[in-house]
Amino acid sequence: MIEALNLPKANLRLKKVQGVVHVWCIIRKKNLVCTPEEWVRQHFIHFLINDRQIPIGLIASEYPLDYNGRLKRADIVVFNKSQKPVLIVECKAPKISLDEKTLFQIAQYNFNLDVDYLCLTNGLDHAYSQIDKEKGSLRYLKEIPSDITD
Repeated sequence: MIEALNLPKANLRLKKVQGVVHVWCIIRKKNLVCTPEEWVRQHFIHFLINDRQIPIGLIASEYPLDYNGRLKRADIVVFNKSQKPVLIVECKAPKISLDEKTLFQIAQYNFNLDVDYLCLTNGLDHAYSQIDKEKGSLRYLKEIPSDITD
């Protein structure tokens, strides 16, 4: 569960409760069971804040969405300074490969949010893309642009 990831080291607060490891979420301000996916999500949140310099107030975790009358949750959504969503991050456990099924999941979330950027991560591999709305295509990027919240 707790394994090295291909992300910068994050200063996570871990705590054992009745033999179960919990991790403090600085966005939701509570301890969460530290599943492999949560481990990735918390590291990626710290990466966004510490390495990409995105203000904590512009990041939402487990963001609720209504998709065809069903409640869904986007792992991480980043907003710009005008409070418009600009990036969806879908986190998977390190053992889960990033594939078309994962891309389809994040694309469903984007029907509601209409962002410009998507990110898929399992903590080991990361896929960043920008949506070209005119062409209806994705352009893959090496990293998240530094100005997405402007």
